[in-house]
Amino acid sequence: MKKLLVSFLVLAGFAGAVNAGDATAGKTKAAACVACHGEGGNSLAPNFPKLAGQNARYLLKQMQDIQCGALSEADQATQKCNGRTVPTMAGQLDSFSKEDLADIAAYYASQTISVGQTSPDQAAKGEEIYRAGVRTKGVAACSACHSPTGKGNELAGYPSLGGQHADYIAAQLKAFRAAADGLAGRSNDGDTKIMRDVAAMMSDSEITAVASYITGLH
Repeated sequence: MKKLLVSFLVLAGFAGAVNAGDATAGKTKAAACVACHGEGGNSLAPNFPKLAGQNARYLLKQMQDIQCGALSEADQATQKCNGRTVPTMAGQLDSFSKEDLADIAAYYASQTISVGQTSPDQAAKGEEIYRAGVRTKGVAACSACHSPTGKGNELAGYPSLGGQHADYIAAQLKAFRAAADGLAGRSNDGDTKIMRDVAAMMSDSEITAVASYITGLH
């Protein structure tokens, strides 16, 4: 709980510094994003995340982290940023300013995400993990940060999850888990390492179940 509170305060501080973008301008600037992320941010391919309805603060941070990920480790240290490497995004954001990114984030935040379908055989297990965690392992409930309805917490910068592709959710959890094990993965969850700590304790079957539940959550 203490770690969750510290993370909330850190992210809330980041969120407070964000200037609201222009959604109308963002639609134009996001024209090239349609190829992978779909019309209005509802991608059809499960390996590309849906961006529609995602909170602007989280989207802005992820785009800035991806820009940072293109820098050398020395430059990342100098700029005090934690890069996120996404091969399919290589070069895509290089020419965008912070204002451009804020506009794009505002545009996608204004859209409505399409909800998926939870697999019936995963529903009960997935819901239990999402709402209560895995108590025997000390895994926190997803709803504590991402809300009971999956809408996330914009003030804290916690992402909305409901409706996201199950395959994408599972891939991100496994990437956080890999990073927690010192392998190549995803580590841009801040110094508190909340997602790495949570994912590190989850099995493949638990990840599959909660990811399936999340895609149908709304």
